Amino acid sequence: MTTYEVESIARVVGGHTRVQDDYQGGVESVIRLNEAYPLETLQGIDEFSHLTVTWRFHLAQPEDVQLHARSPRGNSQWPATGTFVHRNHRRPNQLAVSYPRLLGVEGRDLRVTDLDAVDGTPVLDLAPYFQEMGPRGAVRQPAWPGEMLAYYWRNAAERP
Repeated sequence: MTTYEVESIARVVGGHTRVQDDYQGGVESVIRLNEAYPLETLQGIDEFSHLTVTWRFHLAQPEDVQLHARSPRGNSQWPATGTFVHRNHRRPNQLAVSYPRLLGVEGRDLRVTDLDAVDGTPVLDLAPYFQEMGPRGAVRQPAWPGEMLAYYWRNAAERP
């Protein structure tokens, strides 16, 4: 296997304070760009409504990785699916991609909402979301992701 060394370019500040499966919506946080990058690397980003953010599950441990089929969230009502069908920290590289709304830019701080990473999360890459780079054609998926994620983007203030 090929190994790559990747350094974080930013860090999540504020927002979610603990890892949870649902109620990720409505929470504001900041993506703070490392000082090693000039401010002009963000020039023009404020013209976009959403970002594409690649981040690492930094609270996960290597032993969390599960290379076998299992039911999502341990719910046997949903079919056992392979590691690369899940979108969580049990993946080999423990990486995630999110599409938060950009609320504003203040120096090195990108104020966002609906970012499902926790305070302190290292950001490996970010870019504006281009609609033209989204899925082409009809999107198809089985019923279980919709069932599983029915409360995922519910407002965090509604959390029971």
